Amino acid sequence: MKYRLIFFITFMCFWLVPTDNKAQTTKIQTVVLDAGHGGKDGGAVGKQGKEKDITLAVAKKTGEYIKQNYPDVKVVYTRTTDVFVELMERARIANSNNADVFISIHCNSVANASKTNGVETFIMGEHRNNANLDVAKRENASILYENDAMDNYDGFDPNSTEAYIAFSFLQSEYKQRSLEFAELVQNELVYKAKRGDRGVQQAGFLVLYKTAMPSILIELGFISNPDEEQYMMSGDGQDRLASAIYRAFGKYKAHYEKESVRLKQEITPKDEGVVYKVQFATCNQPVNKPENVYKDLQDIECYEHNGMFKYTAGRFTKEADAIKYKREVVKKGYKDAFVVKFENGERK
Repeated sequence: MKYRLIFFITFMCFWLVPTDNKAQTTKIQTVVLDAGHGGKDGGAVGKQGKEKDITLAVAKKTGEYIKQNYPDVKVVYTRTTDVFVELMERARIANSNNADVFISIHCNSVANASKTNGVETFIMGEHRNNANLDVAKRENASILYENDAMDNYDGFDPNSTEAYIAFSFLQSEYKQRSLEFAELVQNELVYKAKRGDRGVQQAGFLVLYKTAMPSILIELGFISNPDEEQYMMSGDGQDRLASAIYRAFGKYKAHYEKESVRLKQEITPKDEGVVYKVQFATCNQPVNKPENVYKDLQDIECYEHNGMFKYTAGRFTKEADAIKYKREVVKKGYKDAFVVKFENGERK
C-alpha cells in the first residue's frame, strides 16, 4: 500500500501537469466551473426539477459574479448548455486550461427521505461512511451514459464498493488546498446562504480524481426535499448559492496568493560551494507541507526552475554519496529520481 501511495503522488506531479505549461505565478488566474450532468444525463430528479438544470444555472451565475468582481480571472465552463459531457472530458477541460481551481456543482437526493436537507462540500478522498459512498456512487453513475467507460476508467464499476478503496490516495498533492477551499465554500453556504450544514466530506468522485489542481464538489441541497428543491429552482435561491460560492472563491484567492508569495520567498538558494542532491518530484504548484507528504525521505528541499517546483532529498558534498542515496530513494518507490548538482545555490 505504501508504494501505491508513492506511485499516485508521483503520477499526480509528473503526468497531470498540463501539456502546455505556463510559468507559475502567485496569482489565481483561471477557475473552471463544472455544472454536473447534462443532456441525456439528467442527474437527480425532483417533483418539478432536474439536477442538470439547477447546476447549470448556479454555475453560470457563479461565473458572472467572478467575472464582474475579478476581471483578471479567466472563467471556464465545462458546459454552458444542456449537453452531455463525459467526466474525463470535464477534467481534461480543467487541465488543458491550466486551471487553478475546479468547482463541480451538483444536487443531492435520497430516496424515501423527503425531509433530509442541507449542503455538503466534498474533496477527493476515502469515504468515511455509507452515506458519502452513496453520494459518490450516484454522481459517478454518469459514466454509464458514456460509450467507452470501461476503457476510459480502467474497468471502474461505479456500483462496486471495492472500486473506491484506491481513491483514498488520489489528489494527495492538492488535498490540503482542496480542503481549505471546501471549508470556505461550506461556511459561506451555511452562514451566508443560511443552508443546513452537513459538513465537509471526502469521497471518491471520478470527476475530481484526474484534475491537476485543487478541486471540490458541492452538493447544493436535496432535490428529493420539496422545500430545498423549490429553493434551488428559484432565482433568489440560485443567486444566494452562487454568491456564496463566489465569496468563498474570493477568500481562497486572497489566501492562496498571500501564501504563494510566502512560499516563493522561502524557496531561496542557501547553499555555498558544491552540493549534490537527489531530485525525485516535479510539480506545477508548491506542495503544502512537503515534509509530511514525503516523510520517508530526508532533508526535503524545493527549488523553482523553468516555472516548475522541483523537490530534492539529501545534501551531499560528494557525488558518490548522492548516488548511493539515490539508490535508496528509488527503492522507496521514486523510480525517476536522479542526482542534481548545485553550486552556490544554483543548479548546474
